[in-house]
Amino acid sequence: MMSEELERILARLTEPDNAVIQQATAELKQAFKDPAIIPALCAVMTGSQNPQLRQSAAVMLRMRVRKHWKKVIPDHRESLKAVVLQALQQETEHTVRHSLAQLSAVLVKHETPDRWPALLTLLNQSTKSNNPQDRQVGLLLLSKVVGSNPEPFKPHYKQLLQLFGTVLQDLNNPTALYYCILTLTSITPYTGTEEMNLMRSLIPKLLVALKHLIQADQEKASEAMEVFDELMESEVSIIVPHIAEIVQFCLEISADVSLSDSLRVKALSCIAVLIRLKNKAVLKHKLLQPILKVVFPILSAAPPPGEEDPEDEENDTGGDSENPKHFAVQVIDTMALHMPPEKLFNQLLPFTQACLSSENPYERKGGLMCMAVLAEGCADHIRTKMLSSMLQTVCRSLSDNNEVVRSAALFALGQFSEHLQPDVSKFHAELMPLLHGYLSAVNQTKIGHMTKAFYALENFLENLGQEIEPYLPTLMETMLSALNNAENFKLKELAVSAIGAIANAAKEMLVPYFPPIIESLKGFLTDTREEMRALQTQALDTLSVLARTVGKDVFSPLAAECVQLGLNLTDAVDDPDLRRCTYSLFSAVSDVSPDCLTPHLTSITTVMLLSLRSTEGVTVSAHLEEDKQFVLLDDDDADDEGEDGDAILDEEEETEIDDSDVSGFSVENSYIDEKEDACDALGEIAFNTGVAFQPFLESSFQQVYELRDFPHEDVRRAAFGAMGQFCRAQHKVWKENPTEANHQALHKLLQVVLPCFLEAVRQDRERQVVMAVLESMNAVIKSCQGEALQAPGTLAEISNAIKDVLKKKTVCQDVGGDEADDDEQQAEYDAMLQEFAGEGIPVLASAVPAETFYPHLNDLLPLIMSKAKSSCTEADRSFSVGTIGETLHSLAGVTGGRAVAGRLSNRLLPVLVAGVRDSDAEVRNNSVYALGSLAQAAGPIISSDYPMMLSLFSNLLSKESDLRVIDNLCAALCRMIMSHVEGVPLEQVFPALVARLPLKEDMEENKTIYSCLTFLYSHSPVLVVSQLRPIISAAAHLLGMKDVDNETQNSLLMLLRALAQQHTQEFENAVMSLPDEQKNKITMAVTQS
Repeated sequence: MMSEELERILARLTEPDNAVIQQATAELKQAFKDPAIIPALCAVMTGSQNPQLRQSAAVMLRMRVRKHWKKVIPDHRESLKAVVLQALQQETEHTVRHSLAQLSAVLVKHETPDRWPALLTLLNQSTKSNNPQDRQVGLLLLSKVVGSNPEPFKPHYKQLLQLFGTVLQDLNNPTALYYCILTLTSITPYTGTEEMNLMRSLIPKLLVALKHLIQADQEKASEAMEVFDELMESEVSIIVPHIAEIVQFCLEISADVSLSDSLRVKALSCIAVLIRLKNKAVLKHKLLQPILKVVFPILSAAPPPGEEDPEDEENDTGGDSENPKHFAVQVIDTMALHMPPEKLFNQLLPFTQACLSSENPYERKGGLMCMAVLAEGCADHIRTKMLSSMLQTVCRSLSDNNEVVRSAALFALGQFSEHLQPDVSKFHAELMPLLHGYLSAVNQTKIGHMTKAFYALENFLENLGQEIEPYLPTLMETMLSALNNAENFKLKELAVSAIGAIANAAKEMLVPYFPPIIESLKGFLTDTREEMRALQTQALDTLSVLARTVGKDVFSPLAAECVQLGLNLTDAVDDPDLRRCTYSLFSAVSDVSPDCLTPHLTSITTVMLLSLRSTEGVTVSAHLEEDKQFVLLDDDDADDEGEDGDAILDEEEETEIDDSDVSGFSVENSYIDEKEDACDALGEIAFNTGVAFQPFLESSFQQVYELRDFPHEDVRRAAFGAMGQFCRAQHKVWKENPTEANHQALHKLLQVVLPCFLEAVRQDRERQVVMAVLESMNAVIKSCQGEALQAPGTLAEISNAIKDVLKKKTVCQDVGGDEADDDEQQAEYDAMLQEFAGEGIPVLASAVPAETFYPHLNDLLPLIMSKAKSSCTEADRSFSVGTIGETLHSLAGVTGGRAVAGRLSNRLLPVLVAGVRDSDAEVRNNSVYALGSLAQAAGPIISSDYPMMLSLFSNLLSKESDLRVIDNLCAALCRMIMSHVEGVPLEQVFPALVARLPLKEDMEENKTIYSCLTFLYSHSPVLVVSQLRPIISAAAHLLGMKDVDNETQNSLLMLLRALAQQHTQEFENAVMSLPDEQKNKITMAVTQS
């Protein structure tokens, strides 16, 4: 009886009348209170004539079982298991079968496969049946039950893989192929070594099956292509033996314009992932040429007649469309980031040049897009070998007669400006007029094109530094007028953003323009209209930049008001981008005037921790559509639950969808950015506000620590950075207030953070994350010194982690043992990762006594020295001698350093002497610095090497043209003198040294120079007085210079005053010979007390 009543209620739920639906829903809720609802739903599911009602019954049973299995009585459980299998065998409608298979999947979750032998029997019979229809149903059921519970089926994997071997050859049954591949995709992450060979043997069959599936159903084929993502993600070694066939298959799909965009994008992205994970195998199998042959026609294709590429459309939202062209460019981008530049450029340049010289504007655009995306991954190669020719091409294209080409040139210039510093900035005289030409036409140009001009301009200005001065008046006039009279919000937003970039370069030169800028920004920030949102976000960003650049005195009076503006906005508007920018503003204020932040720390940390915890923006789209109408029924059901243990299951159910279809998870970028910026800001605020932050440190740390495994690498990167900042913050608090409690708190943090860092260095897959972790770890050790290395074994573990990176043994360095890495060429980012690790060596050397570190240093040095060989790149050679120099510099400052430096000198001298003779100025510079540091550290122990070093230096001094190298030569001589004055023939060396003053480029070395002069004045005043004129002339240059620190200024003043008092006559004569301005400077300095 109940089942007929239930069928009537369910039928009324499908009527188009709201009142009827509400009434039926109420009745249904009542019915659900009766345990007999289960058999009644079973009866409808098998007996109703209406397929829609059979499906509804299956969905409701699934939700009932999913949430309230514990309440279903054992008899009902057993009958339900029997009924669902019976229903599957007799059902003829696909949609109902689909829901029945999902219901079975949820039952398996509670019961496990072994407690439901009938299911295994049915799967076994149906998937091997001679009837293709039965096979389809069996494979549908298999894909659902295994897909949502891959692990419990582990004992059956071998059998399953053998079955797949057969099914994949059933080429006339595309539906069977589809379900088979979905099941394979879901078990791949859980397979182990014992299944490897079976999996490998499936790959050729899989490729043939996919080709057939593409012919039959492109949408299903596109979903099935995800099997490659899983294989590459979890077990790339299965693929490597077949890499050539897989790439060939993906290239065929990519090149076939008759196929759907979604399929072609899947194929291109698969190629990109293979390049990222296995670039050596791609090169070894000579796949680079075939890939380029397919990718170039795609990235330079013209859009269909009457259409534009998404990025050329007027209102381009900037969303990366599923567009093959966009992904073809990504393939080139990935090559640049993961392949050795020499090898890549040899094969790529002919394609690019052909495009650039084409008559077809879309081919010219393709060539420019390709150049643009090479800039990040191959920065050093381009800077040192091809910059001016590439810039000429871009400048030529900026005046192309076709706007599509001009836009691409602007994008390329923006990329160059971002990644090819400092070299690009040297071309400002050629580039600024071109960029400014764009701006002067600001009102006549389409805003989409204008956006690209601003992008290029900003990236270029940002890095100009002092060189921006001549352009400042015109630039600011343009920007301020755009702020004041543009009707167009987008244009105002661009101008506000550009002001931020200008501030980064101009710093205090921007002060005269500060009042009108602030007036405008405040106006934008207090306006609550919806259409102001993007403009406000930008205004907050620029305000943060101004806080950090215009100088404390100018900004501090506004700091409190800015904090208030930020808090008001987070209260009034719920928008992740806006919140993200207020976090950056708060951290900028904490840098300038931390006291303004202190009263608001409670509200600020509350909002930020909510951002870190929030799962907003993470959307799950599995088969939720059909559940929507029934969710109503499920709400109140939980109330009467009591503590019967069901809650435990509910915990994990919250985050799970029955088809745990990971591809259904998508995270909106703005929420990712919000989490990332919240981490960055919390770390900086904790450090800057010190003691005031103590009450919030633990809760902040907990939340940030939770994010160390977050799926998105930018969030992980920021979390590791913040953890390091928290350690440094706690160390600072302990230093200022050395109580036992503060000391213990520091060690408690370090004991969690350092192991967590080391784990990430070895295990994280993303190079960018590992670089950030190494940087963060170095900063912690630099701040905390020996405190960080107190726990037993820490020093050894950190040294071993550095060693692993230098030996390329970590996960993110692609350590598949399948290609011998005898090749010294590597991608620039791989080299950069090793540099971050190498920077840890001098940091460790300065944190512990030299004897303690010596055994580890002994293991690390050969790895560093091997990069100084002449066959290595300039970047590697420079890194090698630079690291040696910094390490020696560290040894000079720790106990036992002298003996250890003396012990190392015989090994190091040949490398450094060769470096002084290198063709590259930076290598020479670092080698000279390292020799000086060796002398400083080892002193008298290497006195027998002094004559050789002096003659080497004298030789270099006579022919060196690079100013920085000459500055470092002077400093190295000073270190030799201070460390072992007896070893230096001062009568010859000192005049030659003084003649090179003042220093021209490396201002930091003034400290060394003036310490040495002070030392010599006490050691041999006559010598110093004999060179008084050049010394005083050099000193006059230095007084009051911005980039000379106070300590150096003071020691210089002390020296001058001593000379003026004790050698008055000689001093006055020397001063008289100076030009007037300098004469006054010196006289003022000496007479002021």
